[in-house]
Amino acid sequence: MTESENLHQEEIIKELCLCNGLSYEIVGKEGSNASKLEMFFSGYPRIVGLSLFPNLTSLTIVAQDIKEISGLETCVLLKELWIAECCIEKIGGLQECRNLEKLYLYYNKISKIENLDKLIKLQVLWLNHNMIKNIEGLQTLKNLNDLNLAGNLISIIGRCLDINEQLEKLNLSGNQICSFKDLTNLTRLPHLRDLCLNDPQYKTNPVCLLCNYSTHVLYHLPCLQRLDTFDVSAKQIKELADTTAMKKIMYYNMRIKTVQRHLNEDLEKLNDRKCKLQKLPEERIKLFSFVKKNLERELAELKGSGKGHSDRFNNNKLTEVEKPKNHETVTEDPTLHQKILTKLNALTERVTFWNKKLDEIEAIYRIEVKQKKKSHGLLIPFLLIELETVGNIHFEEGTRSDDWFNSCYELILSRFCTWDFRTYGVTGVKVKRVIKVNNRILRLKFEEKFQKFLDHESMHDSETYRKMLECLFYVFDPEVMVKKKHLLQILEKGFKESETSKLPLRKEAVILANSLSLCECPRIEFLQQKYKDEKKNSLEHELFRHGILLITKVFLGQSVQAREQEAISQANYPMVNSVFIPRKYLLSINCDCGFRQCKWFVFDHDLVLPEYIAEFEYITVVKAHSLFSSFNNVIPEESKKISEGSILSQDLKVDDDVMKMEPKIKPQAKLISLDDKTILSLAKTNIYSHIVSLNLHGNSLSKLRDLSKLTGLRKLNISFNEFTCLDDVYHLYNLEYLDASHNHVITLEGFRGLMKLKHLDLSWNQLKKSGDEINVLCKHTTSLLTLNIQHNPWQKPATLRLSVIGRLKTLTHLDGHLISEEETTAAMKFITGTKITQLSILRHSSTKEERPRILSIWPSAKILTQISKFGPHLHLNGNWHLKGLCNLVILDVYGNIIVWNQENYRLFVIFHLPELKALDGISIEPPETESAKDLFGGRLTSDMITERQGHSNFSQMQELNWTSSSIRTVDLIPVDQFRNVSNVNLQNNNLTSFSGLIYLPNVKVLCLNYNHIESIMPRLKPQTHLTNRQLLYQKVPSSGYGQQGTSKINRDTMSSENLPPIMHSLEVLHLGYNGICNLIQLQLNRLRNLKFLFLQGNEISQVEGLDNLAVLQELVVDHNRIRAFNDSAFAKPSSLLALHLEENRLRELSKLQPLVKLEKLFLGYNKIQDITELEKLDVISTLRELTVYGNPICRKMLHRHVLIFRLPNLQMLDGIPVNSEDRVKAEFHFSELQAKKNMVIILLILFLLKHIYYYNLPMSKSLTLSHLQIRLLCKFTPVTNSPMDGGSFCPMKASPIKITNVILPGGFSHYLGPDFTLTPEVEGILTRVSETVNKTLHLK
Repeated sequence: MTESENLHQEEIIKELCLCNGLSYEIVGKEGSNASKLEMFFSGYPRIVGLSLFPNLTSLTIVAQDIKEISGLETCVLLKELWIAECCIEKIGGLQECRNLEKLYLYYNKISKIENLDKLIKLQVLWLNHNMIKNIEGLQTLKNLNDLNLAGNLISIIGRCLDINEQLEKLNLSGNQICSFKDLTNLTRLPHLRDLCLNDPQYKTNPVCLLCNYSTHVLYHLPCLQRLDTFDVSAKQIKELADTTAMKKIMYYNMRIKTVQRHLNEDLEKLNDRKCKLQKLPEERIKLFSFVKKNLERELAELKGSGKGHSDRFNNNKLTEVEKPKNHETVTEDPTLHQKILTKLNALTERVTFWNKKLDEIEAIYRIEVKQKKKSHGLLIPFLLIELETVGNIHFEEGTRSDDWFNSCYELILSRFCTWDFRTYGVTGVKVKRVIKVNNRILRLKFEEKFQKFLDHESMHDSETYRKMLECLFYVFDPEVMVKKKHLLQILEKGFKESETSKLPLRKEAVILANSLSLCECPRIEFLQQKYKDEKKNSLEHELFRHGILLITKVFLGQSVQAREQEAISQANYPMVNSVFIPRKYLLSINCDCGFRQCKWFVFDHDLVLPEYIAEFEYITVVKAHSLFSSFNNVIPEESKKISEGSILSQDLKVDDDVMKMEPKIKPQAKLISLDDKTILSLAKTNIYSHIVSLNLHGNSLSKLRDLSKLTGLRKLNISFNEFTCLDDVYHLYNLEYLDASHNHVITLEGFRGLMKLKHLDLSWNQLKKSGDEINVLCKHTTSLLTLNIQHNPWQKPATLRLSVIGRLKTLTHLDGHLISEEETTAAMKFITGTKITQLSILRHSSTKEERPRILSIWPSAKILTQISKFGPHLHLNGNWHLKGLCNLVILDVYGNIIVWNQENYRLFVIFHLPELKALDGISIEPPETESAKDLFGGRLTSDMITERQGHSNFSQMQELNWTSSSIRTVDLIPVDQFRNVSNVNLQNNNLTSFSGLIYLPNVKVLCLNYNHIESIMPRLKPQTHLTNRQLLYQKVPSSGYGQQGTSKINRDTMSSENLPPIMHSLEVLHLGYNGICNLIQLQLNRLRNLKFLFLQGNEISQVEGLDNLAVLQELVVDHNRIRAFNDSAFAKPSSLLALHLEENRLRELSKLQPLVKLEKLFLGYNKIQDITELEKLDVISTLRELTVYGNPICRKMLHRHVLIFRLPNLQMLDGIPVNSEDRVKAEFHFSELQAKKNMVIILLILFLLKHIYYYNLPMSKSLTLSHLQIRLLCKFTPVTNSPMDGGSFCPMKASPIKITNVILPGGFSHYLGPDFTLTPEVEGILTRVSETVNKTLHLK
């Protein structure tokens, strides 16, 4: 060190001492006492002289010109160091400061965090306002609890802070963090309490400008106390964030489930279509196989017969019964053997042909399944991205009604050149789907860069601006399939430099094109060459029909044409934003549009914004294979008759020709069961051990006898039978061949002890569980060589072949195909990968007790699988446990038994969860809410009673009173708990039936006035006659809707007499004011113990349907529309004591004779106006109380005397007691009236006799009036004034008068008889005769 430098250093130390109040002269002695030094603003350009202060613990240097950290080697006790607002460019010189706890290096020029490894005690580190780009170099700082990196150039957090678990305070404001997903890395900091990403003192991070930023952070970091300088410790804030996040999780879970459901539905449709298409080939194969096996059996028998002796391998000869029938076939034709072989070959060819058809259908099916899965494959990742970014990246599928969809469609068509695709057989392009990409993160970057460029260039010309914005197609690498991961990365993060590709050029620039030809032709050529080299199936070759276009919005900026033989890079084109190459340098030009086609290279990735994803399909000259267009004629319902021109008609004719070939085997009788005698008969032997081969093909057997006796059996054929299991095939130690094809075998359980079995055919059965069946074969068929398991409904057909080959290591042939070495190797690898090992468990496990929060469906969404505590057989009833979740907005219970077994399940859930917005992946529309209210509103349940009473102890209830509550149905479950309820009042509700109440066993009084009761039990009309409202209610167990409007014919014919009685305890029933118009339809006959029935205020016109109410004592039908009683009203002797008929329309009182016990009858306010109708009450001798007021007949008081006189037991009339004086007056009035009547009758008789005598009628005797004995039986009509009341007796219209016991002299009895009646008509005749006689006498 030079002398000048020493002098300068001395001056610096003097300044240091002066600023800290120390004497420079004695600093050597007193320096050890100083523990804290400070230097502000100037005078300390280098860190020197600190060796004079060996006990220094705190050093503060602010606003100095220091460029490097040095001179701290002696400060081993230093705990706090501030070097702020200086010019430090690199962190260093701190290796000896191992006790350092606080380090402040803010406002410097540091670009990298480094050289902090030794500071293991460091707790506070401030590096804000520097030029740091990456978070790094903090691995050893495990005690760090305060880190400030604000105001830097950090764009990614990553996992660099995972080791700093003690971190409590973190400031990352003023950086370039833009990803929500990146923020989730902070969840691994369990002690973080203070996080700042948007400090007002710094520039805002891009991520803070996104929607739901605070919600996202608070959900993932629930322990935060402060966020962006704000206090967020309140419980309500955390709960709000949790609720919002959970709603989004459930919403996107619902959306994902919907996508999966739609995919499954599409796949099921394809599978159904495939099954229909395969039906005809399968039927043909089964038919030919059956005939083929018959011929093989016939051929074996023929060979056996030719040998002339019993061959031990041909024991399935004809029985004695069958032998004569087929004897001709066996012996007569010498060329029979050759004919059988010829037909067998023909049948084999046809089976092969139809198997190829099955393979074709299966291949087309797999292609379409692959395309369906590929089409749906992007939708779920899109939804997950939306969830993880809290909606800041949003994908929207377009329709024809969207303008942007039509614009994309037209853009693609306008940039498609037919001439360019002619060589590939492509004639057009069809856009199948367009998805709009709304990436707020990338859009903000694009707009920021774009605005900077405009500001820099000072461009204000709109035309120039418009020319620089362009919609271009992204050019994928033709040698790499468009992988989902790559596409998702572009859509989420943009065109990053880390993009993987074989071309180095793609790291320099984003490659784009304005032509479909430049994007797709290289891809098509590559795929064609690839499939040609690999000699793939021609159907697989069609995969390039489908493609994906990524449409981007690009700002080209300053653009130039690429120079030949010069690499396209930013270094070679430093002053431009993009470079383009015309098509003529890339591909040959076929038409004029080729001159406008260019390929673009944009250097700034942020100026390329992905906006749309378009899925398209090429229209080719060769039509695409489709399950919905191929082989349609093989589906019976779609083509009832195969025409001559159909693609399979010729093949079916060939089939018929083959079937008609000679010989034709006659059908044999089918065996239904198998016993020892039959086995020995078929085998033509008496010893079980001699049976080597047994052919039971083509019977109807479902069980076999104990075959273990057949110890020598080597070959067994039980094809085309009815077996569902092979339990009887066991311990056949010598069995080598078993054909169990074309049965209904569903399991191999019980299939055991077949250690020598080499050939097994299980095709055309119903085996499903591959794992279980393979385990059985592994254990009990250790020598198996060939196995056929085709045409079974296996649950996992894709991996079935590998599973079988990997487990059954002795197999050489599977499903008729030789097993290659490559298949064996692949199968072993597959089997190894399916095993769960300790290593795989450790790889996918975690030892952390608390799992960090992740805004994603898979790890954190809790899917509802079981609701009821009563088990998986869930029922929706009043005790449904989700009813209490009144704020639930999204629910998905799809796939549970409840969804299929419960009627009106969806409406039930919607009604009981009023805030629900989506159910099972389907949004809830207002009409559904209204329908739910209409269907389930007003349901009286146990829960409602519990809520009102405050307890659920229903066994103590005796009365149920629930009036004016709009109740429409009653569902009280369990009914046993309401066994003590005896009085029910549901007046003024909306009940249409009371079927929900019939199960209450001890109800005695039931009041249902002011409802809409139509029947005790609801009866539904045929569906074609139902109204919309009735259709809605027809499935509701306790609703009466659906039975309205029964025709009169049906009403007359229907009878409830045969229906079982119900509600045995019910004695009093109130059904007033229900609008009832038909009593038969009401089914009241079923209430056999009813004593009091109130039906007032209805629309009843006939009293009927009450015959079986044998103990009914009082019937109230006031205020109805009854005019008269029909024959069935009171057909049987009744126990009725009181009958209320007031305010009806009665005009007559006939047919009341059965009311033999009636004591009270109320007839007020009806239409009775004839006194003779009141006289009909004479038949009710027990009547004690009667009202007739308000009837027309009561306008005069004559009726009272008549009724008192004619009803001797009457005690009350019109509310007035009847006493002895009333009876005396009635008798006096009646006798006076009777005398006057007698006089009138006598005069009439004399008048008649006079005219008889005048006309000289013969008489045997003279008429003597003294012999006339008259007894009048008459019915009075009202008179104007009663003589009893001082009035005069006025003439009135005479009623019929019956005269009996009349002795007429002179033979009058011969003419008139002993009894005769004078009616008003007779009186009229007599009047006219009198007038005629008077005129005659006058003329004479």
